[in-house]
Amino acid sequence: MRAQLSIAGGVREFAAATPSAVAVIDGDRRLSYAALHDRSSRLANALLSRGLTSGDTVALLLANQLEYPEAAAGLAKAGLVMVPLNPRLTPPEIAFIVEHSRARALIVDVTLADRAETALAAAEPVLVTGDGGTYEAALAAAHGTDPRVPVSENDPFCVAYTSGTTGAPKGVMISHRSRVLTFYASALEWGLGPGRRSIAVAPMYHGAGFAFGYAAVHTGGTVSMLRSWDPEQLLAMIEKDRAQSVFMVPTHAQTIRALGDLTLRRRDLSSLDTLFFNAAALPVPLKEWVLDTFPHVGVHELYGSTEAGIVTNLRPADAGRKAGSVGHPWFMTEVRIVDEAGVAVPAGTAGELFSRSPYLMNGYLRDPGATRACMTDDGFLTSGDIAVSDEEGFIRIVDRKKDLIITGGVNVYPRDVEIAIDECPGVMESAVIGEHDETWGERVVAYVVGETTADEIEARLRPRLAGYKIPKTIRFVPRLPRNSAGKVLKRELRKDV
Repeated sequence: MRAQLSIAGGVREFAAATPSAVAVIDGDRRLSYAALHDRSSRLANALLSRGLTSGDTVALLLANQLEYPEAAAGLAKAGLVMVPLNPRLTPPEIAFIVEHSRARALIVDVTLADRAETALAAAEPVLVTGDGGTYEAALAAAHGTDPRVPVSENDPFCVAYTSGTTGAPKGVMISHRSRVLTFYASALEWGLGPGRRSIAVAPMYHGAGFAFGYAAVHTGGTVSMLRSWDPEQLLAMIEKDRAQSVFMVPTHAQTIRALGDLTLRRRDLSSLDTLFFNAAALPVPLKEWVLDTFPHVGVHELYGSTEAGIVTNLRPADAGRKAGSVGHPWFMTEVRIVDEAGVAVPAGTAGELFSRSPYLMNGYLRDPGATRACMTDDGFLTSGDIAVSDEEGFIRIVDRKKDLIITGGVNVYPRDVEIAIDECPGVMESAVIGEHDETWGERVVAYVVGETTADEIEARLRPRLAGYKIPKTIRFVPRLPRNSAGKVLKRELRKDV
């Protein structure tokens, strides 16, 4: 029988190969691979001794902190399934996920415990990290021998809940195999691995944040924890920890740019050689700023989803000439762009994007109907995005299928309008939605962050866009509503109507 892939594998390997190497940095705390292996084994045994068995779920309510990677490794060693919780959720939302996932235990940081009060009764035991918590005592009382509970690589290591934009959140089951292959391919693509240093910027509870934060540990590198987003703190950490590879979302780049060139010049960022972006397309003016500001850094732009994993990547060689694209299909990935009948569309024609790869989810937890609805019989999955491929095979995400605007019987893809608006002088970012219209069915409405006027934007758009695509209403706002993964919450804009 061949060895089974496990997300605990990397910790085991590098605890033996480079035991004194630093795996995790969290402020003044440092964790070597030997210590990470020992502490994660102790956590595994602590949970098993409290009656949990292989396949049980354990919820994590933690920030980006040292305990996150050791909890992930410990749960995998015990054959337990991780359920990451977003610290920004309300107590009822957290309680729903804990109940739906049937979590048998909860690991929570002391600073977040008040958000989980409703869920505490549903999960036992509860281990609290931080000052005065029970987590360290539980580890101290457990033995440090790796329990090595057998787990199939096709079993879920994690159930990650979607944001619930179209109803109750769904639990996405992600296998050990899916994530381990993601870790190794990420190390190859974005410069993670032995001797390499990275920073966990995006929240670890999120699929991409965990994948890229934990990939550094799984492949023998060092990851520093950025507890919460602070652009100046990130720059200070890059300088102090000599970070080489950093994953961000476009909002992070926006706020770094807002600091000004003087702040950037004060920091020694010479260690940085790789930046990779996800969650939303980089507006072309912002991407040009990134390329100009970090001329010696390889800039990647990737696309994916919780359900599909990473689907495409635009590599540095094409970053400038193909700005606005998300590149070609990623390692081991097949892509189809099809019409409503499921027939492949030619280059230059928009269609729904489907992908097939080893990174796909196992399905939605206890929701076979929703799983069937997004899968084809031959194993392709859609996340509901509309894309177009050019003659060279470069893919551009046009929009979410559900965000399509139909005005006067004509399709308008909001992303096309947003790209045009974002290139107007004085505009920082924009979001376009459809609103009900008695005459046209829907009208195009834009929300804009920036210092300009509606007349100036309209004058710039008229030579670029067909008349029916030009927003009938432009509303200026101080900021766009986003989730902690950086995606614009268009449902919040629709609530204002």
